[in-house]
Amino acid sequence: MTSFFTLINPLGTMPVFMSMTSDLSVEERNRTARKASIIALITIIGFAFTGQLLFNFFDISVDSFRVVGGVIFFIVGMDMLQARLGQVKIKDNEVKSYVTDISITPLAIPMICGPGAITNAIVLMEDANTIPKQIVLLFAIVLIMLLTYLILYSSSRLIKLLGQTGINVMMRIMGLIVMVIAVEFFFSGLKPIIIDILKDI
Repeated sequence: MTSFFTLINPLGTMPVFMSMTSDLSVEERNRTARKASIIALITIIGFAFTGQLLFNFFDISVDSFRVVGGVIFFIVGMDMLQARLGQVKIKDNEVKSYVTDISITPLAIPMICGPGAITNAIVLMEDANTIPKQIVLLFAIVLIMLLTYLILYSSSRLIKLLGQTGINVMMRIMGLIVMVIAVEFFFSGLKPIIIDILKDI
Protein backbone atom coordinates (compact mmCIF):
# COMPACT_ATOMS: atom_id res chain seq x y z
CA MET A 1 0.00 0.00 0.00
CA THR A 2 2.88 2.35 0.80
CA SER A 3 4.48 1.65 -2.58
CA PHE A 4 1.19 2.44 -4.35
CA PHE A 5 0.81 5.74 -2.52
CA THR A 6 4.38 6.72 -3.43
CA LEU A 7 4.05 5.74 -7.08
CA ILE A 8 0.55 7.13 -7.59
CA ASN A 9 1.76 10.18 -5.67
CA PRO A 10 -1.51 12.12 -5.26
CA LEU A 11 0.39 14.91 -3.48
CA GLY A 12 2.57 15.27 -6.58
CA THR A 13 -0.48 15.18 -8.86
CA MET A 14 -2.28 17.82 -6.81
CA PRO A 15 -0.16 20.83 -7.93
CA VAL A 16 -0.66 19.80 -11.57
CA PHE A 17 -4.37 19.35 -10.97
CA MET A 18 -4.61 22.68 -9.15
CA SER A 19 -2.78 24.50 -11.91
CA MET A 20 -4.75 22.93 -14.78
CA THR A 21 -8.14 23.44 -13.12
CA SER A 22 -7.61 26.80 -11.44
CA ASP A 23 -9.78 28.52 -14.08
CA LEU A 24 -12.69 26.08 -13.56
CA SER A 25 -15.57 26.40 -11.14
CA VAL A 26 -15.46 24.40 -7.89
CA GLU A 27 -18.13 22.05 -9.25
CA GLU A 28 -16.23 21.38 -12.49
CA ARG A 29 -12.96 20.96 -10.57
CA ASN A 30 -14.54 18.37 -8.27
CA ARG A 31 -16.07 16.56 -11.23
CA THR A 32 -12.65 16.45 -12.89
CA ALA A 33 -11.10 14.96 -9.74
CA ARG A 34 -13.83 12.32 -9.49
CA LYS A 35 -13.63 11.34 -13.16
CA ALA A 36 -9.83 11.13 -13.18
CA SER A 37 -9.81 8.96 -10.03
CA ILE A 38 -12.42 6.55 -11.43
CA ILE A 39 -10.60 6.21 -14.79
CA ALA A 40 -7.29 5.61 -13.01
CA LEU A 41 -8.87 3.01 -10.71
CA ILE A 42 -10.37 1.06 -13.64
CA THR A 43 -7.07 1.23 -15.55
CA ILE A 44 -4.93 -0.02 -12.64
CA ILE A 45 -7.30 -2.89 -11.81
CA GLY A 46 -7.46 -3.79 -15.52
CA PHE A 47 -3.68 -3.95 -15.78
CA ALA A 48 -3.42 -5.84 -12.47
CA PHE A 49 -5.44 -8.73 -13.95
CA THR A 50 -4.33 -8.59 -17.60
CA GLY A 51 -0.91 -6.90 -17.48
CA GLN A 52 1.11 -10.10 -17.23
CA LEU A 53 -0.73 -11.53 -20.25
CA LEU A 54 0.05 -8.37 -22.24
CA PHE A 55 3.68 -8.53 -21.17
CA ASN A 56 3.92 -12.15 -22.30
CA PHE A 57 2.09 -11.47 -25.57
CA PHE A 58 4.39 -8.60 -26.55
CA ASP A 59 7.42 -10.24 -24.90
CA ILE A 60 7.98 -7.26 -22.60
CA SER A 61 9.77 -7.59 -19.27
CA VAL A 62 8.68 -5.81 -16.10
CA ASP A 63 12.22 -4.42 -15.77
CA SER A 64 12.01 -2.79 -19.20
CA PHE A 65 8.68 -1.28 -18.18
CA ARG A 66 10.32 0.11 -15.04
CA VAL A 67 13.11 1.73 -17.10
CA VAL A 68 10.62 3.41 -19.47
CA GLY A 69 8.43 4.41 -16.52
CA GLY A 70 11.44 6.00 -14.84
CA VAL A 71 12.21 8.05 -17.95
CA ILE A 72 8.59 9.25 -18.24
CA PHE A 73 8.46 10.11 -14.53
CA PHE A 74 11.73 12.04 -14.86
CA ILE A 75 10.40 14.14 -17.76
CA VAL A 76 7.16 14.90 -15.86
CA GLY A 77 9.20 15.78 -12.76
CA MET A 78 11.44 18.09 -14.81
CA ASP A 79 8.39 19.93 -16.18
CA MET A 80 7.02 20.27 -12.64
CA LEU A 81 10.40 21.46 -11.34
CA GLN A 82 10.45 24.22 -13.93
CA ALA A 83 6.74 24.99 -13.34
CA ARG A 84 5.96 24.54 -17.04
CA LEU A 85 2.48 23.21 -16.27
CA GLY A 86 0.89 26.61 -15.92
CA GLN A 87 -2.63 27.94 -15.93
CA VAL A 88 -4.83 27.22 -18.92
CA LYS A 89 -7.56 29.68 -19.86
CA ILE A 90 -10.73 27.90 -20.95
CA LYS A 91 -13.69 29.37 -22.78
CA ASP A 92 -17.13 28.65 -21.34
CA ASN A 93 -18.18 26.52 -24.32
CA GLU A 94 -15.01 24.42 -24.03
CA VAL A 95 -15.25 23.57 -20.33
CA LYS A 96 -17.06 20.24 -20.80
CA SER A 97 -14.61 18.88 -23.38
CA TYR A 98 -11.65 20.26 -21.40
CA VAL A 99 -12.77 18.44 -18.24
CA THR A 100 -13.16 15.19 -20.20
CA ASP A 101 -9.78 15.59 -21.90
CA ILE A 102 -7.68 16.34 -18.82
CA SER A 103 -9.57 13.77 -16.72
CA ILE A 104 -8.25 11.06 -19.04
CA THR A 105 -4.86 12.54 -19.82
CA PRO A 106 -2.67 13.79 -18.23
CA LEU A 107 -4.46 13.38 -14.87
CA ALA A 108 -5.72 9.77 -14.90
CA ILE A 109 -3.00 8.60 -17.30
CA PRO A 110 -0.08 9.02 -16.73
CA MET A 111 -0.14 11.26 -13.61
CA ILE A 112 -2.27 9.06 -11.30
CA CYS A 113 -2.09 5.76 -13.16
CA GLY A 114 1.42 5.97 -14.54
CA PRO A 115 3.94 3.29 -15.53
CA GLY A 116 5.05 3.00 -11.91
CA ALA A 117 1.59 2.29 -10.54
CA ILE A 118 0.76 -0.05 -13.43
CA THR A 119 3.98 -2.03 -13.02
CA ASN A 120 3.47 -2.18 -9.26
CA ALA A 121 -0.07 -3.51 -9.72
CA ILE A 122 1.12 -6.20 -12.16
CA VAL A 123 4.01 -7.31 -9.95
CA LEU A 124 1.95 -7.38 -6.74
CA MET A 125 -0.90 -9.25 -8.44
CA GLU A 126 1.63 -11.77 -9.73
CA ASP A 127 2.89 -12.24 -6.14
CA ALA A 128 -0.67 -12.50 -4.74
CA ASN A 129 -1.04 -16.23 -5.37
CA THR A 130 -4.20 -16.68 -3.27
CA ILE A 131 -7.66 -15.14 -3.53
CA PRO A 132 -7.48 -13.50 -0.04
CA LYS A 133 -4.21 -11.79 -1.02
CA GLN A 134 -5.78 -10.58 -4.28
CA ILE A 135 -8.77 -9.20 -2.36
CA VAL A 136 -6.42 -7.34 0.02
CA LEU A 137 -4.52 -5.93 -2.96
CA LEU A 138 -7.72 -4.73 -4.66
CA PHE A 139 -8.90 -3.18 -1.40
CA ALA A 140 -5.57 -1.34 -1.08
CA ILE A 141 -5.88 -0.01 -4.65
CA VAL A 142 -9.44 1.22 -4.04
CA LEU A 143 -8.39 2.82 -0.74
CA ILE A 144 -5.46 4.66 -2.34
CA MET A 145 -7.70 5.89 -5.17
CA LEU A 146 -10.26 7.13 -2.66
CA LEU A 147 -7.49 8.97 -0.83
CA THR A 148 -6.27 10.39 -4.14
CA TYR A 149 -9.75 11.71 -4.91
CA LEU A 150 -10.05 13.31 -1.46
CA ILE A 151 -6.66 15.01 -1.87
CA LEU A 152 -7.63 16.38 -5.29
CA TYR A 153 -11.07 17.35 -3.97
CA SER A 154 -9.49 19.37 -1.14
CA SER A 155 -7.28 21.24 -3.62
CA SER A 156 -10.10 23.76 -4.19
CA ARG A 157 -9.41 25.20 -0.75
CA LEU A 158 -5.65 25.06 -1.27
CA ILE A 159 -5.91 27.04 -4.52
CA LYS A 160 -7.51 29.92 -2.62
CA LEU A 161 -5.04 29.56 0.26
CA LEU A 162 -1.80 29.29 -1.73
CA GLY A 163 -2.41 31.44 -4.79
CA GLN A 164 -0.48 30.96 -8.05
CA THR A 165 2.91 31.58 -6.40
CA GLY A 166 2.26 28.93 -3.78
CA ILE A 167 1.12 26.47 -6.46
CA ASN A 168 4.35 27.03 -8.41
CA VAL A 169 6.49 26.54 -5.29
CA MET A 170 4.66 23.31 -4.39
CA MET A 171 4.94 22.07 -7.97
CA ARG A 172 8.71 22.58 -7.96
CA ILE A 173 9.15 20.77 -4.64
CA MET A 174 7.00 17.81 -5.72
CA GLY A 175 8.73 17.82 -9.13
CA LEU A 176 12.04 17.23 -7.37
CA ILE A 177 10.55 14.33 -5.40
CA VAL A 178 9.04 12.82 -8.57
CA MET A 179 12.46 13.01 -10.26
CA VAL A 180 14.11 11.20 -7.34
CA ILE A 181 11.44 8.47 -7.53
CA ALA A 182 12.06 8.29 -11.29
CA VAL A 183 15.80 7.70 -10.81
CA GLU A 184 15.13 4.95 -8.26
CA PHE A 185 12.59 3.37 -10.60
CA PHE A 186 14.94 3.58 -13.60
CA PHE A 187 17.87 1.90 -11.89
CA SER A 188 15.70 -0.75 -10.20
CA GLY A 189 14.72 -1.83 -13.72
CA LEU A 190 18.15 -1.33 -15.31
CA LYS A 191 20.12 -3.34 -12.73
CA PRO A 192 18.49 -6.76 -13.49
CA ILE A 193 18.83 -6.10 -17.25
CA ILE A 194 22.57 -5.39 -16.92
CA ILE A 195 23.05 -8.47 -14.70
CA ASP A 196 21.33 -10.65 -17.34
CA ILE A 197 23.52 -9.16 -20.10
CA LEU A 198 26.70 -9.83 -18.08
CA LYS A 199 25.61 -13.44 -17.44
CA ASP A 200 25.36 -14.02 -21.19
CA ILE A 201 28.85 -12.65 -21.88
